[in-house]
Amino acid sequence: MENNYVSGSKGPSRRAFLSAAGVTAAAVPLVSVVAPASAASASAGPAQNTGNFDPALRALIGQIDPNRIQATIEKLVSFGTRHTASSQTDPNRGIGLAYAWVFQQMQAIAATSNGNMTAQQQTFVQQPVPGRLVLPTSITNTIATLQGTASPQRFYVVTGHLDSRVTDILNFTDDAPGADDDGSGVACVLELARLFATQQFPGTIVFAAVSGEEEGLFGSTFMAQQMKAAGNDVQGMFSNDIMGTGDAHDGTKPDPTTVRMFLEGIPTNVTPGQVSLMQAVGGENDGLSRQLGRYVNSVAPFNLTKMNIRLIWRRDRYLRASDHVSFQGQGYPAARFTEPRENFDHEHQNTAIFEGRQLGDLIQYVDFNYVAGVTGVNAAALWALASSPGTPKGAQIHTNPPVNFAGTNLTSLQWNANPESNLTGYEVVMRETTDSDWTSAIPVGNVTSVTLDISKDNVQFGIRAVDSNGNRSPAAFPQVVG
Repeated sequence: MENNYVSGSKGPSRRAFLSAAGVTAAAVPLVSVVAPASAASASAGPAQNTGNFDPALRALIGQIDPNRIQATIEKLVSFGTRHTASSQTDPNRGIGLAYAWVFQQMQAIAATSNGNMTAQQQTFVQQPVPGRLVLPTSITNTIATLQGTASPQRFYVVTGHLDSRVTDILNFTDDAPGADDDGSGVACVLELARLFATQQFPGTIVFAAVSGEEEGLFGSTFMAQQMKAAGNDVQGMFSNDIMGTGDAHDGTKPDPTTVRMFLEGIPTNVTPGQVSLMQAVGGENDGLSRQLGRYVNSVAPFNLTKMNIRLIWRRDRYLRASDHVSFQGQGYPAARFTEPRENFDHEHQNTAIFEGRQLGDLIQYVDFNYVAGVTGVNAAALWALASSPGTPKGAQIHTNPPVNFAGTNLTSLQWNANPESNLTGYEVVMRETTDSDWTSAIPVGNVTSVTLDISKDNVQFGIRAVDSNGNRSPAAFPQVVG
């Protein structure tokens, strides 16, 4: 399986040349792989999926129930306020009721899983933050975990935030319905947990209703830190925040089949030296979150989900953040799903009439069918990620030229072997530096290194794993070594 420099008995001159017929017009005209004598010829094919999706996934997406989503959001709104600092003991109102109800739902869902899903409450005390939280406050994340079968463990996380707010972030007594922000996200998470509970995958899926988002991403920060401290290999995370409608209710044309997916470029947790290296190799568009977005765009197309994903190369909306940023801060690939156009009359506002306009995050502005559509996008993404091999680890691109030469047009890549027992090999994916997504893929066999007769100066490379069912992992972008 190991294949160091893959030269073969007669040395690097033994090459299996690859036909350019499968390469897009933007790709290089000739591709060759420095391979062992026994290597078979192969062609560079398209990088995107074939559109042959698991019928069980289609069936699962068809079971997403807008009526259940509606009932969940109505129940969350009925608690009056879910402000992080609201009462946790009042029997009729406040975040405490919401904590208890969501935990009951997750326990009931886990009971259908034949022991594969567990539910827990993760509670911690958040210390005061000037202007955001006045007193030490107990915050609870409610988490359902669908245990995977992979070894070592890898995790995929999906969240919505349970807390809500009005105009004054310190006002924890007035009504804060939080129907869209973020009852919609919590309803999505609960519906996903319900449908996935009776499934099982190689990867572990974590469904979480986090809290303290409005005051500073407190709940998700704690959760991400705990996962990092436990050594959890989180290979994908989605925050669903304000994904309740494709109609902004502001006179603009509704867009009920589009969801935005925000994806950071330069990773949040990189050092200045790493940023400089990314600039030197042109890797600003190839961080972990961008690779996650490319993958989701491929595995959750319109013909499967009836939704278009609008990838936005930005961490979040201008100068804003949601719970995915907490996971990015721990070095995990993460993204945010949100509706195509927000109406700020319905976010972070007191429920009131102002100059003839209705303010407040009211349930009348939520489209339950739209929430179901975005839930389908999440379902397709989680299914593909958890079913497929993990993203290859330790991907490297070597840059040292031969002795006495200034450089080389050969590109040498290597990576660690994946642990999956049903792995059949790897593919090197490529694209022009100006292309937004991978355009061609070269199957290189079940090896852990390969040398290509393609100049690294001209294109971007990635490495992905393939299993016996034809499932492909997200691409790993190689790090520079000598």
